[in-house]
Order: sequence, then structure tokens, then C-alpha cells
Amino acid sequence: MRLSDLRGRHVAVWGAGREGRAAVTAIAAHGPAGLVVVDDSANFLTLPWDGPLAAAAPLVTGEEGFERLAAADVVVRSPGVPNTHPWMVELRRRSVPVTQGSALWMADHADRTVGVTGSKGKSTTSSLISHLLTAMDRPNVFGGNIGVPLLDLPEAELYVLELSSYQCSDLTDSPRVAVVTALFPEHLDAHGGEREYYRDKLNLIAHGPHAVVVNGADPRLAAELGDRAAVRAGSPDTTHVATGPDGAQWFHLRDKPLFPRAVLPLVGRHNEGNLCVALAVLDALGVDVVARKDSLAVAVAEFQGLAHRLTEIADPSGLTFVDDTLATSPYAAMHAIDAYEGRPLTVIVGGADRGLDYSPLRAHLADREITVIGVPDSGPRIVEALSGLPSVRTELADDLVAAVGLSRKLTPAGGVVLLSPAAPSYGRFRNFEHRSEVFAQAVADTAR
Repeated sequence: MRLSDLRGRHVAVWGAGREGRAAVTAIAAHGPAGLVVVDDSANFLTLPWDGPLAAAAPLVTGEEGFERLAAADVVVRSPGVPNTHPWMVELRRRSVPVTQGSALWMADHADRTVGVTGSKGKSTTSSLISHLLTAMDRPNVFGGNIGVPLLDLPEAELYVLELSSYQCSDLTDSPRVAVVTALFPEHLDAHGGEREYYRDKLNLIAHGPHAVVVNGADPRLAAELGDRAAVRAGSPDTTHVATGPDGAQWFHLRDKPLFPRAVLPLVGRHNEGNLCVALAVLDALGVDVVARKDSLAVAVAEFQGLAHRLTEIADPSGLTFVDDTLATSPYAAMHAIDAYEGRPLTVIVGGADRGLDYSPLRAHLADREITVIGVPDSGPRIVEALSGLPSVRTELADDLVAAVGLSRKLTPAGGVVLLSPAAPSYGRFRNFEHRSEVFAQAVADTAR
């Protein structure tokens, strides 16, 4: 379904935040027979609905909203509306067509788009792709799940998009190059279960992309793909890391060495994998990666890692404090822990408790010497899941500030204190940025 298909139809936009506002503006320009916006938020925190938006579509709240959705020819939901919402269940039972702004946009722009999703690594990988394409004289617009609704993006010859599982779920067109970086259970409450989450995530590649590029080192992703044709980055027949001409680790394209691993300023094997995926995407888009390897090396060296992802904070004590607040699952925390293998490590975990299974984290730490400090709300449950591991020291702290102070006492000189919560920020903090601010301030205050 395209935006132009909404002409002359009765459309209900579900959600009055950024995505809903963008949808109303875009749909109104195509002449629907009727347009209404529905906000069922328990806490009505959206910006005032007035001016041109109110003129284009009246705002309906509360239980009346469902009747307006059910009466529409098409419902355009915001990504924040979960598949498990009772109204969604009932709309599907009544066969009311439901789509999203991301699906409407993709229908008109798929052939000019690189779309990146994944349970881990999608932000860094999509940022790398956009950055490297720009360095290769391939200007592009970077957007998606980074705060700019797709329907607000300017016209361009090429797009690089980071796409969440929510945005992928309603797509009926795949991007020209569809990219998946990793797959592990996430957001199960919103999708309805593990199988449903994988289905919605992999819907990105379900509608005829020209090329599929995946992280070939991810076992769960490999199992879900089966024998489907895909470029599996990290494999010897595409981009991978192997011994180079000087005996050190180098990035390669097949048997051609490109540049040393040391050029990439990001720590961790998972970031090696992210760059392998990005280079494979450039290759799929026709960039001569081997011929332009020197320019690529310069661009890689200049890449700035994303905030709140393994962001190191300078400290006069000699300890390395690391903000990885966006690690909101046990699997993401495991990647972060691996990035500091070989150094004394204290990890601060805990946040909003979504009932996640922390047994994978226990298995990952079974043979590792590490200190884990749990903070509310889920910290005590994570610590309990790690109980009995012989080389894992566990402690509890009343809050994040107390955990930082405790970490200074417990971490040996030259060690690392890693905030990798394995849980979301909401409940105790306004958002993940607020959690990062509190962590950085606590590091500064306790250094005095």
C-alpha cells in the first residue's frame, strides 16, 4: 500500500507522537475522504494537537478511539503500538487493514534504500554504512529508528535506515539491500513471543530485496535463515577478519587484505562484525572496496562511535568507566563484557524488570572472573541468577550512584567499570539519556 492509495479513503492514524504527526501531514496531502487521529495513551503526554494538524485531523482519545479505528478503511499505527495491544487483536479479527508510516514510505522508496535491523548492532552498523558511503562519494540520507520518522525524510537518491522490529513488522516491500546484524529474544511482550519477534524482525527480508546481507557469525540468525541466499559477512567468501600481511589481524574482502583491525576505533569482536557487515553492503552496492581500501581505512579511523554504546569516560584513578546504557538485554551485555576480556571487570546491571531470562548471562559468565553489582529493579533478580558461580562476585546497591561508589572499592587498579544494565531505563529514569547522565555525574562526583 502506498500513500497515493489512501486518496478518497477514510484513514485513522493511531498515535499522536512524532510518527503520528508525520503520518497525518503526509496522508492529508493525498486527499483522504476522512482523516482522524487516535491517542489511547493512559498518560496523555503528547504535544498540543492544534494548528494545521488539528485542521487536518481531529484528535480522539479514550475508548471512543477504538470505534474510530474500527470504522476506518485503513489504520496507520505508530511503531509504539504493540502487536499485542487488545485493540490490535480486535482490529485484525475484524479484518481492518493496519499499516504503518514506515510501510507506506518504503512502498515508494524501497529501490533506493538500505534497511538495517537486528537485535544488536543495527545502530552502529547503519551509521557505519552511511558514513562509509558518504566517504565513497555516495551521498545518502540517514534515518529511521533514530528519531526522524520516515515520512519526514527529504527526497534523496539513497537512504540508509535503522529499522526496529516494530517498524519492520508491517512492511510489504523490502529495501533494495536488507541487512540483519543479530537475532536474539527481545521485546517479546510487544510482539507476543519469541517466534513472533523473529517473524516481525525478518519481515524486512521477506518481500524481494535485491540483496540480503547478514552477520554470518550469529548462530540464531543462521538457523532462522536456513539455506536462504544471503551474503554472510564474516565468512571467507566475503568480508571477514583474518591474519594480514604483517601478521596482525586485518579486514579482508575474500582473499584481498583491506586494512588492519587496529584502524577501527571501536572495541569488541561484535564491532568487527558490524564493520564486516557494513563493508559487505558497500560491496553489494557496487563500491569497489579493494580499489578504494585506503580511503575506506581513513573513513573507518574517523568514525565516531555512538553515544551510550561502550562510551569510555576518562577518570584520574586509572579505572576505565564505560557507558553502555543502551545494552538493555542480557545478550547485549554479554557482547559488552566480551569487549573487555582480559581486564579486571566490574559490571553494573539492573533496570526496569521485563521478566527477561538471565540464564544466558549466567552461562556466559560461568568461567569468567568478574564482579557484578545489581541495582533496582531487576538487579537483585540478575544477581540471584548468577548465584553459585565460583568466580563471579555479586553485590547489591541501592541505586546507580551507590553502585558507582561501590565499584571504585571493588575494581582493581587498571580495571574497567562497565554500565551494561541488561535492562531498560524506564521507571527509575526519564529515559536512557537520563541514566547515562546520572552515571557520568556519579563517576565525576566519586572521583573527588
